[in-house]
Amino acid sequence: MHRPSFTASHLVAALIVAACAQPALALAAGVVSFDEVKREFRSSDTAVLDRSGELLQRVRTDATVRRGQWIALADVSPALRMAMVLSEDKRFYEHSGIDWRAVSSAAWANLWNTRTRGASTITMQLSGLLDEDLRRANSGRTFTQKIGQTVAATQLERNWRKDQILEAYLNTVPFRGEIVGIDALSRTLFGKAPSGLDAREAAVAAALVRAPNAKPAHVAQRACEVMRAMEPGQKIDCDALDMFTSAAVQRRAFDANEGIAPHAARRVLKELAEAEATAKSAAPARQAGPRETAVRTTLRAPLQRFALDALQRHLKELRGRHVEDGALVVLDNASGEVLAWVGSSGPLSQAAEVDAVTALRQPGSTLKPLLYAQAIAERRLTAASLIDDSSAQINTASGLYIPQNYDRQFKGPVSARTALAASLNVPAVRTLVMVSPESFARQLRAAGLPLRESGDYYGYSLALGSAEVSLLSLANAYRMLANGGRYGTTTLTVRTAAPPPASSAKAKAGDNASAVAPMLDPAAAFIVGDILSDANARTRTFGLDSILSTRFWTAVKTGTSKDMRDNWAVGWSQRYTVGVWVGNASGASMWDVSGTSGAAPVWAEVMRFLHAREPSRAPRPPTGLVEARVAFGPGTDGNPLEAARSEWFLQGTEQPLFALDSGAGARAANTAAARIVAPVDGTIIALDPDIPPLHQRVRFESEGRGVQWRIDGKHFARGNSAQWLPWPGRHVIELVDAAGKVVDQRRIEVRGAGVVAKNARR
Repeated sequence: MHRPSFTASHLVAALIVAACAQPALALAAGVVSFDEVKREFRSSDTAVLDRSGELLQRVRTDATVRRGQWIALADVSPALRMAMVLSEDKRFYEHSGIDWRAVSSAAWANLWNTRTRGASTITMQLSGLLDEDLRRANSGRTFTQKIGQTVAATQLERNWRKDQILEAYLNTVPFRGEIVGIDALSRTLFGKAPSGLDAREAAVAAALVRAPNAKPAHVAQRACEVMRAMEPGQKIDCDALDMFTSAAVQRRAFDANEGIAPHAARRVLKELAEAEATAKSAAPARQAGPRETAVRTTLRAPLQRFALDALQRHLKELRGRHVEDGALVVLDNASGEVLAWVGSSGPLSQAAEVDAVTALRQPGSTLKPLLYAQAIAERRLTAASLIDDSSAQINTASGLYIPQNYDRQFKGPVSARTALAASLNVPAVRTLVMVSPESFARQLRAAGLPLRESGDYYGYSLALGSAEVSLLSLANAYRMLANGGRYGTTTLTVRTAAPPPASSAKAKAGDNASAVAPMLDPAAAFIVGDILSDANARTRTFGLDSILSTRFWTAVKTGTSKDMRDNWAVGWSQRYTVGVWVGNASGASMWDVSGTSGAAPVWAEVMRFLHAREPSRAPRPPTGLVEARVAFGPGTDGNPLEAARSEWFLQGTEQPLFALDSGAGARAANTAAARIVAPVDGTIIALDPDIPPLHQRVRFESEGRGVQWRIDGKHFARGNSAQWLPWPGRHVIELVDAAGKVVDQRRIEVRGAGVVAKNARR
């Protein structure tokens, strides 16, 4: 066996190493294992995955460096492995961390002031990359660092295999600018995975290790030398390689953010960051763990692709009607998991970064199902009750409110079923008069809709969707109807590494029908779902052949906001709730877009996709419901107002005949129900100490018959008006009907303690 000769330079190097062995060993004492290095490796991107682990979106989360995924050596092209070894360490597979022949050459070259490659092996370079104390500074390494690097390389060779050393080196070596590791380099400069690099690309990559920030011409010259070493005897076209290198080093094919779910990805990363911040504030001494580079969501990748494609396809068809934006969300009814989240139309939009799933917009008529559900639950209406669809002038604090239907026409007396299914505006406003805006606003907040103002602020226009809500919260409110009035939160993240926090466990419990009481009467929620699934009831507005009609059971409602700025379609099947919004992120009006031509076609297409192989059956009626046959009295033309039918009622509200002039007929839906007119909710009253208290009374006004007032739970007065002598503090004013039930309430605050002292002087 041939043994290399031990030259004088070997002896000098050995003496230097021996002299500095002790301090160097201190630097290299903490040699980490290959598995530890691989485990601690962090990509500069976070991969957002679907529920099955399929990549949905890659998001740049570390702006200081550009680092891809850890690449196994077997997944690196043979050409690149060869180029890297020939360029950086020709005897990599022969030495034990230190290339003594290279050390000799470097020593003689330094002695005679001759330029040489140097004696740093791949193992020595890796030791410098792994240990901050050995890392090269701008001014170069100190003598102690060089010795420490040498000893550390020897330690690595003793504990690691050669393939592990080369794999770790390729994944941690800096290349150019912010690019670190072969995955980021391959995807950024060459637009491909490391496994696909050819000899020319491999030569450029190897050349960049030696001179990461050199000019393209210098990199090309070095790459040509590497190519000659890789293909000895072959003619290398260095001019062509120069052109290729110049183009490659300027390319940025590896986008900072790419995929099919950008808005959902940002949302889930934000939620994780907030959860980490909360955990850190709760336990400040707790060390933050390593940042996750992959997050699994509840989304379904095939559904996400289909939903995105369906939305973009339909918006292209609407381009001539001044529509460019849209959003879509799909929820699992039972769990609240988000299965699809499309925040914008992407390249079709001028505001693609805006997440329209969470943006606040006016929902139009899509609030009506929640209004009618409340009115039915409070026994103010039944599905067969007649409501007058005629011109109405309603007195408000700011003047007369005159609601109009979408088509500017009136249908006369109609049942609540027809009014809701056909989306008639005037009957909805009359229903809100019965419920009261403030009571309806409280119900909407309880259903998770983020109303910014009080019900009195919106007034009766709240029935027509004047408040702003998000698509996500609106879809989840419809999910509440699908679940029999039981409200639960939505979730977007699958947490498998640790048990869910208490809040998540509580949310899950909220989705369990046996674990939480319904927020809305299940019977009322059932009746509203039955109305929204009734194709015959919606014919007055949508016709017999509507896009809203599906071959399987669904309940759906459309809505259009004022001046045609927003168009919605939200509905549910046995298992899923789907919400769609189309419009313009700028708030500009659309042109001639109706409830069935805007969002509804996308809603129907996604529902068909969801139920291509999965049935959807009508829900079973809950307890407390009665099905009874009803007939309707004649209208002005002598014909029945509506055809006789079987109808659902809350037990105790059923009746056989609904007519305009019959004592057994409809409830007086166009008569104002008991409600507080003044003061408005949230009123703050400031008492003036210079005015006698008797002259500072607050006037209460209400509508309805047989009412009485209570203040802070105590009886105060009877009748529609009363005057109250205020005293400082926060107070709850309640309006109680003849049966003793609270029908409306207001919260006010009185400020000004000086009135007590002045009263004492008198």
